[in-house]
Amino acid sequence: MEQSEKLKSKNQDKSNLAAGYKPMDSQDYGWFRGRFPTERVRISGQISDDYSHDELGSVAHRPDILVHPVSTGEIAAIMAYASNQRIPAVVRGSGTGLVGGCVAVRGGIMIDTTLMNHVLEIDRDNLTVTVEPGVLLMDLAKAVEAEGLFYPPDPGEKSATIGGNISTNAGGMRAVKYGVTRDYVRGLTVVLPSGEIIELGGKVVKNSSGYALKDLMIGSEGTLGIITRAILKLLPLPPKRLSLLVPFADLSPALETVPKIIQSKVVPTAVEFMERQTILFAEEYLGKRFPDTSAPAYLLLTFDGASQAAIDSEYRYIADLCLACGALDVLIIDTEERHQSVWNARGTFLEAIKASTTQMDECDVVVPRTHVADFIKYTHRLAEELQIRLPSFGHAGDGNLHVYVCRDALDEPAWQEKSALAFDRMYEKSIELGGLVSGEHGIGYAKKGYMQHQYGPVQTRLMLQIKAVFDPLNILNPGKICQ
Repeated sequence: MEQSEKLKSKNQDKSNLAAGYKPMDSQDYGWFRGRFPTERVRISGQISDDYSHDELGSVAHRPDILVHPVSTGEIAAIMAYASNQRIPAVVRGSGTGLVGGCVAVRGGIMIDTTLMNHVLEIDRDNLTVTVEPGVLLMDLAKAVEAEGLFYPPDPGEKSATIGGNISTNAGGMRAVKYGVTRDYVRGLTVVLPSGEIIELGGKVVKNSSGYALKDLMIGSEGTLGIITRAILKLLPLPPKRLSLLVPFADLSPALETVPKIIQSKVVPTAVEFMERQTILFAEEYLGKRFPDTSAPAYLLLTFDGASQAAIDSEYRYIADLCLACGALDVLIIDTEERHQSVWNARGTFLEAIKASTTQMDECDVVVPRTHVADFIKYTHRLAEELQIRLPSFGHAGDGNLHVYVCRDALDEPAWQEKSALAFDRMYEKSIELGGLVSGEHGIGYAKKGYMQHQYGPVQTRLMLQIKAVFDPLNILNPGKICQ
């Protein structure tokens, strides 16, 4: 272990003792070894470095023990033990987060739910699907679509788990028409930090029975309880879909067209924006050509529905509106091959930008749709001022923007200074425009200072009080969101 890592470890031990946490010892390791098969438990040096961080890696700390439970009962037993011994614990899915939400910043126990990956029931009569938390988004989509059904939330990372999506209230590209994850969660089975198991909601469509504890769990990032089963709302699968790729000579008219689209009588499934450089990154990353890269800026829109006639009427109306707003052309994506080409490229933007630089971090903000153009143009000015690359893309239809701060050739001091300044300035701008510091990726560890600054002491205090009710010992995912 390097000297700096030793120092961090010592500081962490002191901090944990000050918080009242018990350091894990041979007795604790023995309890886990006695209860779980050897292949489902890893201790300290046996744990892969992959479990010390999430997708971006900017927040890192290794847990003391990693366990792979396969049932609600096993998770309940783990948390009852952790509560009794006062050992911190964190739950993890695929680790695709970007803000350190699943990182064991206090060490202790990491509960990996990826073996709980079963689709338990598809109920066609009630239009619901019941799943375990480790089911991947892409596997859920395949399972329900095989039954002619549809789970609308569509985050870009298809290898994310449903438990993680619920924990961050993930949105995605279809939120314009269909909403976000919260709109599709009917019921949850949750293990509390004490090890108690509660059932929240169910297959019912309406519920006004007391406080909405189910909704409180959604977006809580594993700080209030551990989701071990979810009942999700489904819709009939729309049989027809079509996309439009709309090039513009400049970013401003492209983004200024979006509010006009939303105000029209037509509601597209998705309204995405992208710039040429980001598309070129995706082309290089995938080794495949995008249908068009001649223009500086693009809107990508999708329409779905029950009949081709209805879709044709909608897309023609929006195509004419885009052309009237200065679009250079409207490219119709009406075959499955073209659709996959365009949307697969869109789905790799994050990885493509990551591959273009030495290190990066993400600013995930949401602003009113009327201010999307203002915010993106501000990032262009900021990039020029700081002499740092800030590529972006996002869900223009709901104002959720993803801006990436790229290190490139900066040395460590310059990277720390410029990235911190870029984040400070972008989050301040989002607040100035009436926005929030996270649209769909959550707060985790990386953004908690920005959120607390925006919300102020009263809302932060209320969040801390809610946390204390569910987790009085502060053992479940400590150090995140409001702490």
